[in-house]
Amino acid sequence: MPQQQQQATTDVLVLGGGPAGAWAAWSAASQGAKVILADKGYLGTSGATAPGGTTLLVIPPVAELREQAVQARLKAGGYLSENAWIHRVLDQVEQNLELVEEWGYPFPKDEEGRPLRTHLHGPEYMKLMRKVVRKAGVRIWDQSPALELLHDQHGVGGARGINRLTGETWEVKANAVIMATGGCAFLSKGLGCNVLTGEGLLMSAEAGAELSGMEFTRQYAPSFADGTVTRGRMLAWATLYDEAGRPLHQGDRTFGSIPELMLRGPVYASLDLADTKEKQDFLRNAHPIFFMPLERAGIDPFKDKFPLTLRYEGTMRGTGGLRLTGTDCATSVPGLYAAGDAASREKVTGAISGGGAYNASWAICSGSWAGQGAARHALQEPRPADNRLLRAAGRYGMPAGAGTARALDAKPLIAAVQREILPLRINYFRSEPVVAAALQRLNSLMPELSGQVPATVQGIVQSREAAAMLNVGRWIYTAALARKESRGLQRLAEYPALDPRQTHRLILSGIDTIGIRTESVSHAQELRIPREERAI
Repeated sequence: MPQQQQQATTDVLVLGGGPAGAWAAWSAASQGAKVILADKGYLGTSGATAPGGTTLLVIPPVAELREQAVQARLKAGGYLSENAWIHRVLDQVEQNLELVEEWGYPFPKDEEGRPLRTHLHGPEYMKLMRKVVRKAGVRIWDQSPALELLHDQHGVGGARGINRLTGETWEVKANAVIMATGGCAFLSKGLGCNVLTGEGLLMSAEAGAELSGMEFTRQYAPSFADGTVTRGRMLAWATLYDEAGRPLHQGDRTFGSIPELMLRGPVYASLDLADTKEKQDFLRNAHPIFFMPLERAGIDPFKDKFPLTLRYEGTMRGTGGLRLTGTDCATSVPGLYAAGDAASREKVTGAISGGGAYNASWAICSGSWAGQGAARHALQEPRPADNRLLRAAGRYGMPAGAGTARALDAKPLIAAVQREILPLRINYFRSEPVVAAALQRLNSLMPELSGQVPATVQGIVQSREAAAMLNVGRWIYTAALARKESRGLQRLAEYPALDPRQTHRLILSGIDTIGIRTESVSHAQELRIPREERAI
């Protein structure tokens, strides 16, 4: 590994530069903490939000309306969410969006001049957040992925990483670390997702953190086969066709049918239900990024048929992540906090995807809460971070001593992991023998992580990405096999119904040997799930 060149001490270290990381850094700095934010890419352009846009979970502060929304989410999420957490998000996101408007975001207004805070344009939003974070005094380290956490008997105390542009390594000591590195999409070529490879989950697990909701990750999104944009809502205006041009499905039923149809053969789409210029102009204005790759390919999506594929979104649009132990987004390791897609969203979304609205609002709110909690922890810690006897927690896919003879070749290892995770027949249409066999093959790849890591920056980063994707896959399938029912994003062919006795969370820990236990849901004993809802 290159010689360490840069050292720093701060109160709070934020890892990740998407919306959750930006809000966490701003929130911690607003509490008086000194903050460094280290991003794998460039704060403002990297991640799934920056290149596109997102809707938001905004419900008027009318008690009846909000309670209806909370109860609907509780039911849809398989009764694993918690009412108090959903209400917290509804309250917090409203406050934060008022701040976003004060900072200069140009929300459109209705006929009476009231701002419509229901959508954020990704490039504009993240450009503004970078400006706000810098103004708050946060030191931003772009192109500086973290590789491992530092810890001692008292918990986490910083991290080490590398600068992708200069090759310099860095070490930051901090009494609180916020993991906001996003989810893991397994390099499935979704727009903005190439940085979402799961290192935050691996780093945290190496330091002893627990995970939750990893079985609720059976999430795929449709895309033009030669593009990367995943905007499934646009297919509400589409007719699906087979390879011979025969119609298959139309409109609102379209998206849910795509996985089944793809098992039979290629699937094509045409937005031919938008049959007027007014409708077509509306769609182009609503999601212009959807049309860019089609137009580059010379395709008129309103007349021509274009091939579809499904891109796996894993824990990014799924639900699983680091288990939160309190309202301040603390994890099970002292000094370590989680926000955004790096954290489990079960308490808000339950067993289903948070989609765009819930996940975007969760990033804003959890970032704010994690920033406050981390700042409070760091500023109250009596031991200065630079006086602690910290040791590196990283073990898997990390640069090793010269004694290791076998090289770690990340690319074929990543490809091997993808062969077990991306296929619909394994991960979407889950069954016990198929998932168990895939898990066994993933487990057999673990010895590869002890190989000698290349001395290049790219080799170091890719080795860690491979290690993270391999272990996230193992956690996903371990949890999927343990939940012997079908609930939300979890399906097992042998157990097609929801089982009320399994209204609990599955908590995972460990890497070489993965431990699993259950965590009760506060309202589980009060539930009387109707029989018709059990067969989902």
